[in-house]
Formats: sequence, C-alpha cells, structure tokens
Amino acid sequence: MAYPQYHQNHVPDGLNKTKVVVVMVPFPAQGHLNQLLHICRLIMAYNIPVHYACTATHNRQAMLRVHGWDPNSVSNNIYFHDLKIPPFLSPPPNPNTPNKFPSHLQPLFNASLHLRDPMVELLRELSSKATRIIVINDSMMASVVQDMGTIPNAESYTFHSVSAFAFFLYLWESMGKTKPLEPKSKIIIPKDLPSHEDCFTNEFLSFAGSQYEFQKLSSGCLYNTCRIIEGAYMDLMEKLENKKQWAIGPFNPVKIIAEKKAWPMASDQPRNTVLITKLLKVGIVVKEWSRRNQLVTSKTIENAVKTLMASKEGDEMRKRTVDLGGAVRGSMDNGGVSRLELNSFITHITR
Repeated sequence: MAYPQYHQNHVPDGLNKTKVVVVMVPFPAQGHLNQLLHICRLIMAYNIPVHYACTATHNRQAMLRVHGWDPNSVSNNIYFHDLKIPPFLSPPPNPNTPNKFPSHLQPLFNASLHLRDPMVELLRELSSKATRIIVINDSMMASVVQDMGTIPNAESYTFHSVSAFAFFLYLWESMGKTKPLEPKSKIIIPKDLPSHEDCFTNEFLSFAGSQYEFQKLSSGCLYNTCRIIEGAYMDLMEKLENKKQWAIGPFNPVKIIAEKKAWPMASDQPRNTVLITKLLKVGIVVKEWSRRNQLVTSKTIENAVKTLMASKEGDEMRKRTVDLGGAVRGSMDNGGVSRLELNSFITHITR
C-alpha cells in the first residue's frame, strides 16, 4: 500500500478566527492510534480542521495500518505533526512470559510523556490562529496536555479506548464499590468478575494511575461505543464523574458486531469477555480467565465451535447478533443514536 501524503509539522496560515480547530493526541500503541484516526474522519465531515500530533513513526504507523476506511480519501485534510521524543530502549517481545501484556513497549510509553513540551508549543501556536482549540487526548496521554490551563481558548476531552463497561467497573471499584447504584438502574454487575491479575504489568498500572490524575482536567469524555450496547454504563459514569460523556461509535460496526469466541489474553479483554458473553450474550468463552495458564485442548475449541454453529444456544446467539448488529449499524445513520451523540459533541465544541 502506498503511504498517503500528509501535511507534516505545519500550522496553516490564515485560519479563520471564527473556526474551531481540533487536535488529536494519541497514545503510541496501534489500537489507540487507529481509534483516534477514526475520530478525525468523523469530525472532518463537519468541515472542522483536524490536527494529529504524535511521533513521526507513529503518525506513519497510524496511516499505514488504519482499517475500516481508505485513508487516501482524507489524508490531505489532516494536518500531521511529527513531534520528537528522546531515544529509548526497544527490547523484543518475550513470548514466554506468563503475562501477555506487551511490556516490551513500556519504554516507548514512558518516552511518550516527553511530548508535553512540544505539544504545548503546538497548541499555543494554533491558539493564535483559531477562536477555540479542542484537544481530544487518549486517556493515557493526559499528562502530556496538562498545560491546557495556560491557553485561554483551549479545552480538552478524554478519549477512553476501552469499553464503557470496563471503565465503569474501574471507576466503581476505585470508589471501593461504595457508590450506591440507583434502584431503577439498568446496571448489571455480574458476580465473579475476572480479576485484574496478569491483565497488566505493575509498571503499566503505575503509568496508567499517574495519567488518571490528569484526566480530571478534561471537560468530558468520548467512547468508541454505542448507547444501544452500553447506554446504562454511559449514564452512570456521567453521574460518577459529573461531566458529559459521548458515545460516538462504534467506528467500525461491521467488525464489532459478530458472534464471538472469546479468548482473553490481557489488558481489558477479560472484562470485555463478560460484556460479550454474559451481558450481550453474543459470544461464548473458549478459555476462562481463571484458567489462563492452562493449555487449551483441541476438544475445547471443537466444543466451542459446535456450540456456535450447531446448537440451540448458538442459533439464539446468532439471532441476537443479527438484531443487535442491525441496530448498531443504524445508530450512525442520520437520526441514529450515535449520530445524535456525535452531533451533540460537535454542537458543544462549536458553541
């Protein structure tokens, strides 16, 4: 695939002072880079200039590995900014480690925090050319945009790359599970939730915790989800955090809604498995998180496939998947719930 041309390290002159400019600040990991690039596409449809600021390597990675749409169709409308970070060690992945979290990327994650100074320089330059600067930063890059308070016409919004369900559980558990749920709430908290053990490394948990403190500076949160799927959790988080939450996805609904064989490996996957199998009931578990260190036999996989393809449970699962998939795909149509959420966000930032 040919690499699309893009505007590099350039702030266009003569921006109309009545215009809002949006700046994306992604976390340098593929699943994060791709999601923020999808948000670029959505926002540009409203004729709002969009800037994407990361390292040169990860800007290129975002464009080369994007999936779900043709980047050549919009690349000339995104202003990419190649920011520099200091050199860092890049060890190879260790396939034999019991913890499957990509710990070999931690030096990169730590180095990415050095984007703070070049980021604020970019934002100050843009702030002189636009009425309002809207920063949408990945939740893991919150400290990088902590100097927003020094720019009078700038405000930030946090993008959470995980499911609303997983982030709600994090918030609720961080409060010691003491926050009472409303009696009429549709919130369902399944029993025997998977533990966080082996989901992350201790170093990454410390990294994420340091970023959470700076997330409190944001004016609201965005999610790659749909209220048809996670509306109850979105509503409750709005009350827990006392700030606006927008569900503007899913960015690629064709890939998201399909019956699934869940095999969690690390990160938020064990909790997402609960959402898929116990709440939405559009998938089955091939390997329980509690058995993560055990080998999966061919018989186990065979039984999972048979359940999906040749059982009453599988038939019901496929029907739910078709019904839910149709509703989710329609959510991004004009008048659909996710389209209305996106319109609400655009109205808010261009107020």
